[in-house]
Amino acid sequence: MLNPRLASRYAKSLIDISTEQNVLEDILKDMQMIDMVCRQNRDFLMLMRSPVIKADKKFAIVDAIFNGRVAPLTAAFVKLLINKGREQNLDEIAQAFIQQYRFIKKIKTVRLTTAVPVDSEVIEVLKNKIAAAFSESSIQIETKTDPSLLGGFVLDLGDRQLDASVARDLNDIRKQFTGNLYVPKY
Repeated sequence: MLNPRLASRYAKSLIDISTEQNVLEDILKDMQMIDMVCRQNRDFLMLMRSPVIKADKKFAIVDAIFNGRVAPLTAAFVKLLINKGREQNLDEIAQAFIQQYRFIKKIKTVRLTTAVPVDSEVIEVLKNKIAAAFSESSIQIETKTDPSLLGGFVLDLGDRQLDASVARDLNDIRKQFTGNLYVPKY
C-alpha cells in the first residue's frame, strides 16, 4: 500500500541523521542498492510486505542479504523499520530518500528515451547543453531504449517533455491527412 507521507518522513529522518554523522553519500549508495533489490526481486518485496512472516524471520533474511554490504546506519535503519512494522514501505522509503537527496544536492534528473542505445559522447554533449540551461543544478541523465519511437528521442525533465521522435512526426502527419479540409470526404 502506497504511503508517500510516511516514506517521506522516514527518508527525511534518515537524511538528517546521516548528514549529522557525515555518511550521507554512503547511505545514498545503500538506499540505491535497496531500491534496486526491491525493483529487481519481487519475491523480496512480497516477503517484506507479508504479514504472515514474523519479524525475526525478516531480520534473518535482511541480515543475510545486506550484512557487510551496507553501512551500519542503514542496517540499523532497516531493522528499525521491521521493529516498527514499516518494512512493507522499504521500497518507497528508499525512493523518497533518493528524491530528497537529489533535491538537497540540486540534482536534476533527465530521462532520455531513444530507439537505439546512445553513445556516452552524445550523452555528455546533451548533459552539457542541459547544464547550461540549469546553471545552479547538476544534471543526471537516465537512458532508456524504446524501439517503438522508430528514431529520434524523447527528453523528459520534470514536467517538461521534448518529443523529437519519428513516431510522433508520423502521428502528426497522419492527423494532418485525416483532417485535410481540401480533400472531400466520400
